[in-house]
Amino acid sequence: MTLSPLPLPPTLRESQITSSASDLSYHVIEGGMKGNPLIFLLHGFPELAYSWRKVMPSLAEAGFYVVAFDQRGYGRTTGWDTRRFEEVDLHTFAQTNMVRDMIVLVHRLAYREVHCVIGHDFGCVPAALSAFIRPDIFRKVILLGYPFQGSHSLPFGIGPDEELKSTKPNVHEELRKLDPPRKHYQWYYSSSEANKDMSPREGLHDFLRSYFHLKSGDASNNPHPLKGMTAAELAKLPHYYVMPFELGMRDTVSQDMTDNEIVSMEEKSPRWLPDTDLGVYVNEFGRTGFQGGLNWYRAMTDPKWQKDLDIFAGKKIEVPLLCISGTKDWLIYQTPGAVDKMKGACTDFRGLAWIEGAGHWPQQEAPERVIEEALKFLQCGSLR
Repeated sequence: MTLSPLPLPPTLRESQITSSASDLSYHVIEGGMKGNPLIFLLHGFPELAYSWRKVMPSLAEAGFYVVAFDQRGYGRTTGWDTRRFEEVDLHTFAQTNMVRDMIVLVHRLAYREVHCVIGHDFGCVPAALSAFIRPDIFRKVILLGYPFQGSHSLPFGIGPDEELKSTKPNVHEELRKLDPPRKHYQWYYSSSEANKDMSPREGLHDFLRSYFHLKSGDASNNPHPLKGMTAAELAKLPHYYVMPFELGMRDTVSQDMTDNEIVSMEEKSPRWLPDTDLGVYVNEFGRTGFQGGLNWYRAMTDPKWQKDLDIFAGKKIEVPLLCISGTKDWLIYQTPGAVDKMKGACTDFRGLAWIEGAGHWPQQEAPERVIEEALKFLQCGSLR
């Protein structure tokens, strides 16, 4: 099927790139001159490489070769496992395989080093892991919103009896016991119902418009740290993170769109996400559904797909790391204590930069501020 070109800024280019080392045909958006220091941009959920369109031209003008791609399961990248929920090989969506996808593309682009990898939302996971696993390739890392919380920990010097005693309560069972009962979105996204609930083309525009709005700085978000990983504390999170137990994400979003939120969305959100831009997401997810991206959550929430990370137990990120967050983004606080864990999990932590008034989508809501903070970090030291 021939697809229409994306509505990109004139200095950006899109193409399909294949490699004999991968099952993927990567959909790539690039800017700047090849041969300049390489920057990789990794999108989150439910997003696309297109989400970086506002920051790529300025990064290219600053002397970088900038590459964003639709990750495995998304958009116009093809070749991933599209079988039914019950049949998908989740190993192909494991976190280490996301890093492998990146390394294959780096080599296909004829680079041996990435000056910086920048991730947003779920894209922070492969961004951090790439620098964590291959610091010789990925020389710097910027995380937009989601903190790196360290390597896996393994039982150390204790026997099974002591280990059993230290077992934590099941927070998901505790969430279900609340009045009214709640559930964590990541485990909902890992269910067979999520794609069926979210994917129907009818109403997709309204759903995505509301979803992007509710997580933005235009909505009634007032983030603050949580005291611990308990049901009572997690229940303070917005419904798009800790959902009403009986609702899917579409109904959750619809329920939370109060009259005030509708007015705010109509007045503010189209300024940074006009319908022409939102239409790209509607068209792409209307064509592919959400299951490809949801498979990432399935692999992340099932411990058996995490075991390969045990070989890095105790390791830290050894390259410079900067975290950037909107002041109205709950993601930075979604996991209690995550920021402190990130500081301890890096040997060269360069701080947390705040984007005033921005919500969950800072590279779209406030691209100029993201560019400003990124360039200060990227240009520390000489370009190689």
